[in-house]
Amino acid sequence: MQQKNNTTAIIIIASLFFIFGFVTWINGALIPFMKTINELTDAQSYLVASASYISFVVMALPASYILNKIGYKKGMSLGLVIMGIGALVFIPAAEARTYWVFLAGIFIQGLGMTILQTASNPYITILGPIESGAKRIAIMGIANKTAGALGSLIFGALLLSGIDDTKEKLAGVTLEEKNVLLDTMADSVFMPYIIMAIVLFILGVLIRKAPLPNVEAAEIEEIVEGKTAKTSIFQFPNLWLGVLALFVYVGAEVIAGDTIISYGISLGFTGEEAKYFTTYTLLAMVATYALGVFLIPKYVKQKTALIASAILGIVFSFCILNTTGFISVLFVAGLGIANALVWPAIWPLTLEGLGKFTKTGSALLIMAISGGAIIPPLYGRIVDANKQELMINGLQEAAAMASASTSSYWILIPCYAIVLIFAIWGHKIKNWTK
Repeated sequence: MQQKNNTTAIIIIASLFFIFGFVTWINGALIPFMKTINELTDAQSYLVASASYISFVVMALPASYILNKIGYKKGMSLGLVIMGIGALVFIPAAEARTYWVFLAGIFIQGLGMTILQTASNPYITILGPIESGAKRIAIMGIANKTAGALGSLIFGALLLSGIDDTKEKLAGVTLEEKNVLLDTMADSVFMPYIIMAIVLFILGVLIRKAPLPNVEAAEIEEIVEGKTAKTSIFQFPNLWLGVLALFVYVGAEVIAGDTIISYGISLGFTGEEAKYFTTYTLLAMVATYALGVFLIPKYVKQKTALIASAILGIVFSFCILNTTGFISVLFVAGLGIANALVWPAIWPLTLEGLGKFTKTGSALLIMAISGGAIIPPLYGRIVDANKQELMINGLQEAAAMASASTSSYWILIPCYAIVLIFAIWGHKIKNWTK
């Protein structure tokens, strides 16, 4: 490809990363919002993340098949339209104030995002030299997390403003008055999701006319320069270890971004104060992405960046467990620094040498995003269990909730340990017999 075409493609793909960054990271505001209007436990509320991320398991391989049939450009257009349909589902969900309908809308949006991710991640990875793949993905990360920070602020203001007053009122009203209050609160999703749907539909049409270079499977194989005569995707241990590393990493990233608002509220911060906390995490990621663009690969290798990120994640996790109050919140937000370069580094380290199996490998990596569907609800279950145990031992509910939320972040430590193992050793294993 010519350099001009590459630049155009990078800008277009960055705009797509911006879109699904915005949609993905509003979950931090949606989780406490859904918990209130549907009267959920912590574990139930984190199904918001599950509904979004489990769609990557369901849709990743079908998305790969769809892209082979209709091409990247039409596939991206289709993904945007499906996301628009998911946004519209929020309207009847709010009208009925039914949690599973909300989850259905989030799941449908996730299906659309899966198609976008399956196309855009391998595309940007192989658009240039593999050793600078992390640099290009870091640029995508800046677009993604900047959008996430904006989405978190906007939806935090729209959905969480007044949530504390509503909770106080709910404690002393009749059942009929409670339903009126919760219905009024649920109605606040109408306008933002109608606007979101319209924007997604318009972008779905515009992407069809975008000057996106045509990269097909044969060209991908040529750029990757696969030198192996292997006949099965199962003959690449580095791929499967990369999938595992990405699985646990996404779970850790979602915990850092999506639990921080609820965590702040459990520590005694108001919803008005806590609505900014997800933005702290995402801004930390954006700053580190920018650093990665400057450093990789000229000054720092992708492998080195991944090792440093995993070690920093382990250190910050221990710091969360051993601090309280706003300092503890800042360490959760600081995980954004540890998380930023993990995704950009895992992709090229995993895809290197796959040759004709690059598309299938990419689909498997996309399926690994399902870590965001499994690990955050597991954190929620641990919080619920710890809270009940502390209350049985005589601790007041508010204090039990704060202590349980903090202590449950231990789940992050094994996640970062697996990423560290892949960074040091796992990505080098090209054959099961060695």
